[in-house]
Amino acid sequence: MPIRAAHMDELTALQDIERAAGICFRDIGMAEIADDEPLTLDELGRYQRAAMAWVSVDGPGVGPGPGAPVAYLIADRVDGNFHVEQVSVHPERARRGIGRSLLEHLAGLAAREGAPALTLTTFTEVPWNAPYYARCGFRLLDEGALTPGLREIRARESEHGLDRWPRACMRREV
Repeated sequence: MPIRAAHMDELTALQDIERAAGICFRDIGMAEIADDEPLTLDELGRYQRAAMAWVSVDGPGVGPGPGAPVAYLIADRVDGNFHVEQVSVHPERARRGIGRSLLEHLAGLAAREGAPALTLTTFTEVPWNAPYYARCGFRLLDEGALTPGLREIRARESEHGLDRWPRACMRREV
């Protein structure tokens, strides 16, 4: 599926993808995650304006416009690396390599810009989180390997209550 920069008028679609993708957390006893609201339009807009938001689209779409997003990835630059803030695939399109394609897209951009790695934070015991990212080339970081920016991100996540479930930082060399 084609990957391109997210458009400002697609941000509500990104929220819809996030809500739909979050439902599967309810099935594994993480209802709070399933019920957590996606980033606001203003927050998503910040990524879009910074050219750090990409979508995977379902074909060319109807008419002259681009296809509809079925997945997205947003990222930041943290301590010289590209940090994956969120990657979500609509469950109707899951298990088709779309999330991996978005990660590869970001890795290519990181390589072109000279960033040494991709980083992310994730749940360690959720099959489509840390085990999935390990299959995509990420490795778990122990506490001593965390950069200052990753420590700040983990502190914010803890304040948000995400540490109710095991979480970790991961890194993939580019």
